[in-house]
Amino acid sequence: MSNWDNLSDWYDRRQGDSGDLWHKFLIDPDLIRLVGDCRGRDVLDLGCGNGYLSRKFAREGAIVTAIDSSKGMIEKAKTHDVDNTLKIRYFVTDANHLSMVSSSSFDLVFANMSLMDIEDAEGAIKEVSRVLKQGGRFVASICHPCFDTMSNSAWQIEKKSFEPRRTYRKVRAYRKPFTETVYWRVDNGERMPTPSHHRPLSWYASVFSSSGLAITRMDEPEPTDEFMSKEEDSPGFLEVPLHIVFEAIKL
Repeated sequence: MSNWDNLSDWYDRRQGDSGDLWHKFLIDPDLIRLVGDCRGRDVLDLGCGNGYLSRKFAREGAIVTAIDSSKGMIEKAKTHDVDNTLKIRYFVTDANHLSMVSSSSFDLVFANMSLMDIEDAEGAIKEVSRVLKQGGRFVASICHPCFDTMSNSAWQIEKKSFEPRRTYRKVRAYRKPFTETVYWRVDNGERMPTPSHHRPLSWYASVFSSSGLAITRMDEPEPTDEFMSKEEDSPGFLEVPLHIVFEAIKL
């Protein structure tokens, strides 16, 4: 059992049917805008978690396939539509091994905050290219590699006499890929570890290019009013983005 299996109950309660604070009011609006109208389109959710976006797009008329490496996550996703009235196809598999999916079969693949959790992200991106139709799109959100390098980055507040408070982002260890254990605070203050993988922007650009994917757009989500009112560190997000959403097209 993976740590994501152990986290599946907590994660499902946290995300529910519309996403938690950070997803619903910071990350998802840009991703959803780039996904656009997917009615009648074949769509793959890469690293679906509890499947709340799979269900959203299926309700809007998309033909959805959802995959996750965690059996627990897939089981939780299915509980939200026990009779599968949305006709979503679910598979437990690693993102770099989509053998159950035919080549050139999807109009759109999206990955919402999952690429950083995939050890073989290069293999996953090559599989995305394989299963996309020519001209199909890949839309993904990730932690911003320039400003969120896990324990190597943090907010820094500076307050000088007679001057307004200033918020900075301090960052180190950007250039080289590395893996680090991150900890999620779950019920009763327990901390659950999962691995996360940092890769610089140049890594993504190179792998996309070698996989036959052309990056056509990058957005850096800005905090909504709802996020600003509820998140303690929100002032920093007005100046420094901690996430990036990109679109790529299969050539």
